[in-house]
Amino acid sequence: METAPAPTPPRPRTALVFGVANDHSLAWYIARALAAEGVRVGLSYGDERLERRVRPLAATIDAPLVTRCDVTDEAALAETFAAADAALGPHIDILVHSLAFATREDLTGPFSQTSRAGFGLALDVSAYSLLALVRHAGARLGPGSSVLTLSYLGAERVVSGYKVMGPAKAALEACVRGLAEELGPRGVRVNAVSAGPVRTLAAAGIPGFRTLLECHAERAPLRRNVTAEEVASAACFLLSDKASAVTGQILHVDGGYNILGV
Repeated sequence: METAPAPTPPRPRTALVFGVANDHSLAWYIARALAAEGVRVGLSYGDERLERRVRPLAATIDAPLVTRCDVTDEAALAETFAAADAALGPHIDILVHSLAFATREDLTGPFSQTSRAGFGLALDVSAYSLLALVRHAGARLGPGSSVLTLSYLGAERVVSGYKVMGPAKAALEACVRGLAEELGPRGVRVNAVSAGPVRTLAAAGIPGFRTLLECHAERAPLRRNVTAEEVASAACFLLSDKASAVTGQILHVDGGYNILGV
């Protein structure tokens, strides 16, 4: 009597996370949460000075890929995805974009004095890079894959000190909707988490951030700030099959602050 062949074990899910800076970055919290769910996670950082911080973190989750990538450089993007093929295989189930940048001059001066070059750089790194990542990912994103980015309320309303990052995040959220419409027929979902203020390396560059934290905790309906773990949990939900019918959405994880008027 012939025995039935053993069933082929399911392929482990894979993720490529861009924007890890240190152990406080939201990208790292998301990567760690995904790894805890059995996802094979590759990490990318932007500045070569961050390597000494990122590599020890990668070791704690056995990340098969740790690489630097300048997302404004098409050649660097191509090299990163080629490295991902070698480390993670030809499929990307999860693509996380946690990238934002503006020069200090454009964050500290009057908004109307934002330089043309600075405005273009902020939109390039913070918004256009999402399109670039999806384009380079290409067919690696198949049915059931999910793309996630991180936004902030400054995309919708004026937040003191956020300056040029407001238009950059507004563009990012528009990109989420456009990509969701384009990739939907392929079975690929695209969403964003709009997180409340969290202490990260990027947040440290926003003038008056400490006051922003205090006001948020005082006025948000939950009367507190959110944690990086809470942001990561919401991200993992959007990246999971539990959100299989959710795409093109901006999920606020801010203790309800976004619902307030005055």
